[in-house]
Amino acid sequence: MNDKLSLTELQLVIRDSLYTALPGMYWVTAEISEIRENYSGHCYLELVEKHPDEVNVRAKIKGVIWSNRYRFVKTLFENVTGDSLRAGQKILVKAKVEYHEIYGISLVINDIDPAFTIGEMALRRQQVIRKLEEEGVFTMNKELEMSSVPRKIAVISSKNAAGYTDFITHLSSNKYGYTFYVALFEAAMQGADTEQSVTDAMNRISERIFLFDTVVIIRGGGSQTDLSWFDSYKIAYHVTQFPIPVITGIGHEKDLSVTDLVAWRSEKTPTAVADFIIGSAFSFEENLLGMASEIISHSSEIIKTGIKVMETARLRLIPLARMMITSEKTRLSEMIRVIRSGTRNIIRENETLIVNMSGSVSLLDPQKILQRGYTITSFGGKIIKSVADTKEGEIIETMFSDGVLTSKISRRKIKKEKDE
Repeated sequence: MNDKLSLTELQLVIRDSLYTALPGMYWVTAEISEIRENYSGHCYLELVEKHPDEVNVRAKIKGVIWSNRYRFVKTLFENVTGDSLRAGQKILVKAKVEYHEIYGISLVINDIDPAFTIGEMALRRQQVIRKLEEEGVFTMNKELEMSSVPRKIAVISSKNAAGYTDFITHLSSNKYGYTFYVALFEAAMQGADTEQSVTDAMNRISERIFLFDTVVIIRGGGSQTDLSWFDSYKIAYHVTQFPIPVITGIGHEKDLSVTDLVAWRSEKTPTAVADFIIGSAFSFEENLLGMASEIISHSSEIIKTGIKVMETARLRLIPLARMMITSEKTRLSEMIRVIRSGTRNIIRENETLIVNMSGSVSLLDPQKILQRGYTITSFGGKIIKSVADTKEGEIIETMFSDGVLTSKISRRKIKKEKDE
């Protein structure tokens, strides 16, 4: 083609070609990447198709729902799904291809099938459940042992949520007067930030896990799709790996999220969670009182039995004791008799021995020895036993039985010992 075209002319050719090739409406599946409403009531979207990895985008196109149609489509979608159109949803739209010289190609959406979105949500939910089961973690949190009295509670919720307020009020005003330690770890409980916010809160709790007995995830009521935020694989996996029991009270009477299914226990509402915790404390108290009653009763029986045994033993011991006392009296009397008899014999023997010894001592009396003709010689008051103990010229005394003789040594003669 040798003819030159202006840019506008080329754009018109493209537009006419598209309208010729794609003349009617088409049902198209896509995911909402961005969505906004302008002041005129028109709804502008960015639609994408992702690769199987659910991350990388393989196709993208702009879409618009004009205000006169958007009011109907929006109302129908919300009534059927229980949720509003939002980023991250997969939708099935009935649209016409439109091309504009300045804004390029886009889809003018005429209708949205809400049944498709509900089916996609259910499919994604089943995929998450199946993945957790295949990984063998689905029941891990349920297998943990809960404290007998869960008094230290970490709560994941929005501080402004009505469900959180209901939970705290119900827990603190219990009729039994139980007290609980509650720490709030704030998180978004709906919207696109829910997944990251809740898992971040769980990570913060895990850093001080020793402070808590259980984790409670609570929020108020909401639409069916609000509940779908807790069908997140990431949140559910964090719950399965948590080292202490997790209790959920997400606020739906009919349906359970995947997070509910993997938690240690699931209650329908925040107040029901509070009731369970209060009930656990009450059951523990009742068990203690029951055990105390059993101990008292058993102890009373033991005491009664002991008293009976002691009384029986007392009645049996009285005659036995009397017999033993009589026997011991007899034995002691015999011992006393033997001791007395033996003592008399010993005294007589000792008297004889003393008399004999007295006679022997009497024979050794110096005076009696002197009377038999023996003498005792001394020098300076010291008895002389040998001639060698004297010197010539010394004055010595010789004692006789009838007096003392004083003499002076003039000569000594010492006997020489014979050699053996």
